[in-house]
Amino acid sequence: MQSQAATVEAYLAELPEDRRAVLQAVRAVILKNLDRDYEEGMQYGMIGYYVPHRVYPAGYHCDPKQPLPFACLASQKNYVSLYMMGIYGDEAQRQWFEQAWAKTGKRLDMGKSCIRFRKLDDLALDVIGEAIRRLPAKKYVAACETFLQSRGKSGKSGARKQAAAAKGATQRAAKGSSKQPSRVAKAKSASASRKPAKKATRRRT
Repeated sequence: MQSQAATVEAYLAELPEDRRAVLQAVRAVILKNLDRDYEEGMQYGMIGYYVPHRVYPAGYHCDPKQPLPFACLASQKNYVSLYMMGIYGDEAQRQWFEQAWAKTGKRLDMGKSCIRFRKLDDLALDVIGEAIRRLPAKKYVAACETFLQSRGKSGKSGARKQAAAAKGATQRAAKGSSKQPSRVAKAKSASASRKPAKKATRRRT
């Protein structure tokens, strides 16, 4: 369940003390290495680190009203999640990250961009800090644009194209329904236009 907290401080205050201590430690590492063009705030019910619209007006291609996400930190039911979008879609960054983590001897529990952990000792904090530092906001934006273009999308126009396509489909459906009457209406019209047949009469012989 996503938190409804409006601020990072309120989000942390909701957590049990032990879980809060873990998130605060990871948060400190992120903030220490975060490029100044990023901002911290609540995003999608998590502690978010993102490229604000003042730096990247196009915003998040899935929802341009949202700033472009870079990393997120969240307390889940059974573990803590650290989402690092900077290593998703960038094979070079991902390979570097996995190799650097492996050198620490710690086990990496990771999906496409989500690192899952239960306690602070599970993390290679130096590697996380370096991963944050390696991607200043402008470099991250350029990498995102390249990734989207390789998939035939554009951060600036993708959302508008989707909205236009949806609007066009709605208009076509409306025209189609108004152009042709329903089968029931056709049947009633045909029935009403028919004249009753005359009864045949026999001649008396």
